[in-house]
Amino acid sequence: MPVNTPDSTPNTAQTILTPLTAHTALTAHTGQPAQTAKEAKEAKEAKTRSSQPPIRRTRVSWLAPTGLILLSLIPLLAGAARVAELTGGAAETADNSRFLDSPIPVFVHIVGVTVFSLLGAFQFVPTLRRAGHRWHRVSGTILIPAGLLTALSGMWMVVFYPHPVGDGLALSALRLLFGAAMVAGILLGIRAISKRDFVSHGDWMTRAYAIGMGAGTQAILLIPGAIIFGKTHELSRTLLMGAAWVVNLAVAELIIRRRARKAGGVAFTHVPEHPYTA
Repeated sequence: MPVNTPDSTPNTAQTILTPLTAHTALTAHTGQPAQTAKEAKEAKEAKTRSSQPPIRRTRVSWLAPTGLILLSLIPLLAGAARVAELTGGAAETADNSRFLDSPIPVFVHIVGVTVFSLLGAFQFVPTLRRAGHRWHRVSGTILIPAGLLTALSGMWMVVFYPHPVGDGLALSALRLLFGAAMVAGILLGIRAISKRDFVSHGDWMTRAYAIGMGAGTQAILLIPGAIIFGKTHELSRTLLMGAAWVVNLAVAELIIRRRARKAGGVAFTHVPEHPYTA
């Protein structure tokens, strides 16, 4: 009977390695841990991204801000029309009397939300949002006051302006709730950046921006609602406007989680730049 000596080599065609022994063998041979399937997939995806032409990557990075600007067009155009009405000596009507009687809050709100929505859209361009980038710092000093003015002036109008037809107490409560949440998000973002916690700063500002962009989503949802129920139907207006804020916040949370996954699911703090992009 043939016997394998220490010098004999086993037939590789008949050798069966379990995943564990294969992993051990590769580790012993290379001196490095074998790459898991998940690591191999992530490395492949990173290689694919890095192999994309620079022009293509640039175009993709501008999709988000372009979409956000388009989303804000309807409320911004309505705001511009309101400013023209306030400064052009328009005749008083039931729709504009509350604004003509006290124009400063609505004017501050329109200017604030215009700056916040347009300038905030560019924060979703990865190359501009890197911590330490001069544009990001300068725009942040404008965005934060604009966001606070937007939320606070909106809440002031809810409390002190007469309610138009179709706006009930439930909708007023929602406006105050989400306005307060927007203020809280901005303040938490300020607290995070003061601690150089860039990840938390980006997350809280993303949530605040989502609330501030509620008017854009509301304009889209209210169009079919007005066709079906009428534009002064109180319940439908309340539900659709509340749904718009919820949808925006849900999208914001998806963006935040996508960033975390791209960063490997690790919470980074005190880093020189954002470890992830939108």
